[in-house]
Amino acid sequence: MPRENLNDLLAFVAVARERSFTKAAAKLGVSQSALSHTLRGLEARLGVRLLTRTTRSMSPTEAGEHLLQHLRPRFEEIEAELLALGEFREKPTGTIRITAGGHAADTILWPKLAKFLPDYPDIRVEVIVDYGLTDIVAQRYDAGVRLGEQVAKDMIAVRIGPDFRMAVVGTPAYFAKHSPPKTPQDLTSHNCTNLWLPTYGMPYAWEFEKGMRELKVRVEGQLVFNDSNRILRATLEGFGLAYLPEDVVQPYLGKGRLKRALEDWCPPFPGYHLYYPSRRQHSRAFALLVEALRYRA
Repeated sequence: MPRENLNDLLAFVAVARERSFTKAAAKLGVSQSALSHTLRGLEARLGVRLLTRTTRSMSPTEAGEHLLQHLRPRFEEIEAELLALGEFREKPTGTIRITAGGHAADTILWPKLAKFLPDYPDIRVEVIVDYGLTDIVAQRYDAGVRLGEQVAKDMIAVRIGPDFRMAVVGTPAYFAKHSPPKTPQDLTSHNCTNLWLPTYGMPYAWEFEKGMRELKVRVEGQLVFNDSNRILRATLEGFGLAYLPEDVVQPYLGKGRLKRALEDWCPPFPGYHLYYPSRRQHSRAFALLVEALRYRA
């Protein structure tokens, strides 16, 4: 293919990524009609349809998806190499996209970003709160934040937080009406507020460990949320038991607004890690952020 047609391939990748001519045209800085003309010309030269268009949607054909999967990593490598040239500039620059759960974003990322960003005004950080186990490569994130045990083996993982511990809690009024659970299995007779996990399409199973025993209990209750702050609020208002990070409930335990159960079944485990693909060339801005987030005991 002639070199001048590489722009046509870039246009195809943009449209296939966005699943929209309108959004892709805006990102490329061209008109929607010009972009549509470019894609029709590319399909004509290749002799194969790359996109399926309807009045309401657009998606790659099988051939288009095959081409996208092979082109996208190569173009991303080129973009990363060009971005890495920022190391030769006086000031590091660039946008860093991170996906994390709400608790990690509030307790780990934000305190450190608040100290880091004023020193680097040309660095922009996007933090997307998501409780799903997002594929950071497919979704074009630079990094993700998850608990150590959830990080895929083919990723580079950098510890950014201390050991982590969960707590089963309820109000004194709730425990006055219901006997505190003595074992994790007892939770099945309690009203428990669940956290919804979009990755699995079901609530999170509460995890416990004591000695050599490990248990996962699927609890039931009247409420399910996809955000831990709402779980905390419901628990404080007496709607049963919750399974929340220890640091979140500690202030309420100290004031006597919450009581703890099954503490001996909730040992500490490895805390939050920043993880990212090992094969990707990262910018100086990203390297600086990793060092700023790195946990130092």
